[in-house]
Amino acid sequence: MHTVQDATKPRLSAEPAPLPPPTLDHLRALEAESIAIMREVVAEFERPVMLYSIGKDSSVLLRLAQKAFYPGPIPFPLLHIDTTYKFREMIEFRDRYTAEIGARLIVHTNTDAIAAGTQPFAVGTQRCCGLLKTRALLDGLAAGQFDAAFGGARRDEERSRAKERVFSLRDEKGQWDPKRQRPELWQLLNGRVRPGESIRVFPLSNWTEIDVWQYIHEERIPVVPLYFAKPREVVVRGESLIPVEQPFVPLRPGEKPQLVMCRMRSLGCSPCTGAIRSEADTVPKIIEELVGARNSERQLRVIDHDQDGSMEIKKREGYF
Repeated sequence: MHTVQDATKPRLSAEPAPLPPPTLDHLRALEAESIAIMREVVAEFERPVMLYSIGKDSSVLLRLAQKAFYPGPIPFPLLHIDTTYKFREMIEFRDRYTAEIGARLIVHTNTDAIAAGTQPFAVGTQRCCGLLKTRALLDGLAAGQFDAAFGGARRDEERSRAKERVFSLRDEKGQWDPKRQRPELWQLLNGRVRPGESIRVFPLSNWTEIDVWQYIHEERIPVVPLYFAKPREVVVRGESLIPVEQPFVPLRPGEKPQLVMCRMRSLGCSPCTGAIRSEADTVPKIIEELVGARNSERQLRVIDHDQDGSMEIKKREGYF
């Protein structure tokens, strides 16, 4: 039976509180914000591009871009910086999925550095990332004359990413200065750039890892199978499970590959990305696993810990 509350009478404590007015649910509010950011960039910049890392965040960005510009095609290309050390399953997924959705894919590699034998165990992770990721990214952006680059970084991932604004200014050399960031009060984004400057754009800034997986679940977005648990051949080194994929990964005395039930929580170059022990072989199980997680998804990414403040230093030099 429907009843009407008399506002002149005091409410009894046992009565239920009135329901709040209807609003967008959490995921749809995030989706709407991200789509608005993408549309503003396409309207405001001449040559935008999406940095495509093949991971779960990139998959969500792609779905958002499809929705933002539907029924037309995605109006900018995807740029993948290929170090040549990504997991084979990532490259297979990249080529198959981007072809399926009709996306324009640009792959850029620092071939000179690869030819010179650059790999993390030969030159160290800092120099390897500097050459195969940062240098390759800056060269790839310059070759395409791109003035705005979408990235899938989220503020909950890592402390330097928590400092980034949605529109993140890069100078003429592609470098980031946290002290030169522009205020974004009331969600007002400032896309003004001088000749040579550019903007990195992070539409997923306000998303969390669980938001991303819930959106993947709701939208049934395809992701690289490496995210799902199954027995994989790894080297167990303390808490790290190092995938056995690259022939140059050295084994320590007594170490030998073994099968471990595990999955990847974050994807990067195979020598520098550790797996986690897990039984989560479906998206709902991954979400359930994350509800109780207290560590960052990047805890086993070697490049985040190769020096103090590692990620911020890399970003200042022009990293993603």
